[in-house]
Amino acid sequence: MQDVARLAGVSVSTVSYVLTGVRPVSDTTRQRVQAAMDTLGYQRNALARGLASRRSHILALLFPAIERGLSGTALEFVTSAAETARRHGYHLVLWPTGADDEAETRDLVRQRLVDGVVVMEVKLHDPRVVELQRGDTPFTLIGRTADPAGLPYADIDFDATVRDALDHLTGLGHRHIGLLSHSRGSLQAGYGPTVRVLAAFEREARQRGLLTAIRHCDETADAGRAAVAELFAERPDLTALVTLNDNATFGAVAQIVDGGRRIPGDVSVLSVVSSPQVGALSHPRLTTMAAPGARLGRLGVESLLARIEGPPAVAATGASTLHELIPCRLDVGATTGPAPTTS
Repeated sequence: MQDVARLAGVSVSTVSYVLTGVRPVSDTTRQRVQAAMDTLGYQRNALARGLASRRSHILALLFPAIERGLSGTALEFVTSAAETARRHGYHLVLWPTGADDEAETRDLVRQRLVDGVVVMEVKLHDPRVVELQRGDTPFTLIGRTADPAGLPYADIDFDATVRDALDHLTGLGHRHIGLLSHSRGSLQAGYGPTVRVLAAFEREARQRGLLTAIRHCDETADAGRAAVAELFAERPDLTALVTLNDNATFGAVAQIVDGGRRIPGDVSVLSVVSSPQVGALSHPRLTTMAAPGARLGRLGVESLLARIEGPPAVAATGASTLHELIPCRLDVGATTGPAPTTS
């Protein structure tokens, strides 16, 4: 950095500001510093920076992608988190641990490889969270446990999301509504969205006097086909289907059409905790309850950085202990319409 400063005719601190972006530098000065770096072949070294500052400027995003895969909707959370980290001078690393892997989480925090951790795909009783609570590495959750008191989290308001979804369908006259959810394994493991959407769906349906049917299936299009074929064989009276399973939804839509039913003429389909981008991949275009992925990803990282960098960062970002619930937003596509009349 001293060599770069000497060649550019600036101070070492100015070179540091150009590299870190912590203070504004004029375009002319920035160009001179960059030209000197290019001439000298200077490369930033993340490890050296970490040794000097005692920080790695790396954040880990714990996501069990190996088990569940990275859907189009989940990708919005990850992309937003990564972009927010980048804007603040940090790198975000996807750390695909197992959902129940305490040992990997323990190794991650004990080796001081990262400055902080963002946890996704949170279970109601999540051993990764328990392990993080034992240590001193800052962390935040995108999702929440059964008892999130005292934990920093941002999550979807599943109660409001399901209520709004059923308001939309019952407003169109539907009274016989099915739910196609994640796998039964996800339910038994206590995966937050699976458990909370099911509970909200059953409660709202009971209060409204709806006739319902529920199926769980793996996160594949073929599994969605099979589950919906079975569902309509048993309940041909269903006129609407709520889905909580992006990949299975595509198979479900195909099976409904192949089975001779029209969408939305005979059956309306509404995908919750999804996104308009995912909905656009379907024909006809799906009506979705769009997950606030971009906002939750940003809030999770900003809250984490406030915990890492202390009170000044809190003041700069307006962040405090994060307790945020945000409902999904209805995006009306071409797969929901009035309930068909019955003879």
